Amino acid sequence: MLPDLNTLSTYYDMGGFVMLPLVLVAVMLWYALIYRIINIQTSKQGPRKLIKQARNNSLKSHAITARAAALAIEMASSIDSRRQLKSQLNESFQQFKSEMNQHRTLVRSLVAVAPLLGLLGTVDGMIETFESLGDMALFSQSGGIAGGISRALFTTQMGLAISIPGLLIGRVIERRQQNIIRELDQIRDLVCAKRDNG
Repeated sequence: MLPDLNTLSTYYDMGGFVMLPLVLVAVMLWYALIYRIINIQTSKQGPRKLIKQARNNSLKSHAITARAAALAIEMASSIDSRRQLKSQLNESFQQFKSEMNQHRTLVRSLVAVAPLLGLLGTVDGMIETFESLGDMALFSQSGGIAGGISRALFTTQMGLAISIPGLLIGRVIERRQQNIIRELDQIRDLVCAKRDNG
C-alpha cells in the first residue's frame, strides 16, 4: 500500500533542507538505472547461434549482441583481409561499448552522494539537538532535542535507503555489461576465424 500525500509531506518535513536534494538524487538514480537496464540487454542465444542466425537473416532479437552479430556478418561480406576486418569490428563494437557506458558514471556518483547527503542531514539534526540542549528545550516549535535526533536518524536512513538498492542493482548491471563485452569479443573472433577458414 502506497503512502498518501500527508504521510509523504510529513516525511519531507522530518528530513529538513536535505530532503529536496535526496529526492532529486533518488529520481535521477532510478532514471539512470532503468535506462541502463533497458539498454543493456543480451540475447538468450550464444555468439555462435547469433552468427548463424545473422548469416541466415533470421535474427529476431534487438539485443546488443544480436545487433553486433548482424553488423559483423555484414562487414565480413565486404572486407577480405582478416586483419582489416578485426580492426573494423573493434572500432564498430566500440560504439556498442560506449552505448552501454551511458549513465554509468552518473549511477556511481549518485550512489556515493546519497549517503553523504544523509550525513549532512545528520549533522544538521545534531546541531539542532545541541542547540536545544543549550536552551534546555526538550520539545519546542522548531523540534527541540527529540526533533533534532529524529532528523539526524531519518536523513541517514533516507540516504542509505537510496544508496543501497542503487549499489546492488548497479552491480548486477555491471556484471551483465561485462558478460556482453565478452560476448562481443567472441563474436569478433568467431567471424574473423570464419574469414580465415574461408
